Amino acid sequence: MSRRRGVYGWSILAVLCFPAAWHAWSQPAGQEPREYTIRTTSRLVLLDVSVKDPNGAYVFGLTKQNFKIYEDGKAQEISQFADADVPVTVGLVVDESGSMRPKQAEVITAALVFIQASNPQDEIFVINFNERPQPGLPEKLLFSDDIQRLRAALWRGAPEGRTALYDAIEMAFHHLDFGRRDKKTLVVVSDGGDNVSVHKFHDVMHDVLASVATIYTIGIFDQDDPDKNPGVLNRIARVSGGNAFFPKKLEEVVPICRDIAKDIRTRYTIGYIPTGGEKTSERHIKVAAWSANGQKLHVRTRTSYLFTPDSDESSGR
Repeated sequence: MSRRRGVYGWSILAVLCFPAAWHAWSQPAGQEPREYTIRTTSRLVLLDVSVKDPNGAYVFGLTKQNFKIYEDGKAQEISQFADADVPVTVGLVVDESGSMRPKQAEVITAALVFIQASNPQDEIFVINFNERPQPGLPEKLLFSDDIQRLRAALWRGAPEGRTALYDAIEMAFHHLDFGRRDKKTLVVVSDGGDNVSVHKFHDVMHDVLASVATIYTIGIFDQDDPDKNPGVLNRIARVSGGNAFFPKKLEEVVPICRDIAKDIRTRYTIGYIPTGGEKTSERHIKVAAWSANGQKLHVRTRTSYLFTPDSDESSGR
């Protein structure tokens, strides 16, 4: 993939995916996507970290002394720490393939609940897709916080055709490059299957590792659906530090979206400067946390990212 993003900060993209497909997308006139690169010396890795106690309740009030970070097994010094509810860049990528026709109303309702439960200062965009993804908002309007505009964007198309899940995610990654917020997230609502994309799963995983996005996935499919692929949704969410949900009933999607919005707003932001390396490589992260009384807490954050040495950046690759 030619596009490169370093882990300078994390973005929140909400992708509500159903079966579909895509071709190439156009870039807004006069705007260039920001290039994120990973440096060996001065680059700051920012982690979006969710913390819960053994009973599943969110844990508040921790300080950086409650955390330890390891990269490839080596302890890292925490240089940045915050626990504030900050605005994020959010992408809603809505699957409008034919199989989603009976589920569209419930899914869009859930998306609107997610928007209403999110930070009012979030910048949000919509990508609709079936056999080709396209922006839901009017041309030249990259983001909006207007609930009526976003509602219209979500209802823009009628469900039909096949599923280009991978192409839709790639288009959403591209759109995130224009976001002004340091934190970004992806919420993918889909069966995880793909039957028409130009991009492949390894392309998506490369950009998951190279991006700043925390990804949440919601698998909506019938048990006899031949295209369902929960493994894809699980892997994307786990690596990026998000979470995967597989509701047994369609009406569970609304409370799930409300919970995702809460998870986004209660995460800690933790940063460290990684040790340099000789070559581009996938690096593995582990974060551990304890309460003030020494109780081990459940932590969810990104587990891997692509490290690119300065020499690769200077060569323009």
